[in-house]
Amino acid sequence: MSTQPHIKIYSSAWCPFCIRAKQLLDSKGVQYEELVVDSKPALRKEMTELCGRTSVPQIWIGETHVGGCDDLYALEQGKKLDALLTN
Repeated sequence: MSTQPHIKIYSSAWCPFCIRAKQLLDSKGVQYEELVVDSKPALRKEMTELCGRTSVPQIWIGETHVGGCDDLYALEQGKKLDALLTN
């Protein structure tokens, strides 16, 4: 039996790309930890240090840094997202 890896998404409340990424994850029925970086410069700095990017969303599935919304949707279109979600 496979278990879902820990999913972490750094996001912003008003970011349309964040909303789209969360909608895709929600449609997959997976749970994720959302870290909202709005008005939290230390949290945004942590995200930037982890991935080298300043834009949101930034998504990790397990130890894999997926990247942003477009990267998440590319995995879905390439039929690779489900495999990552069930490791």
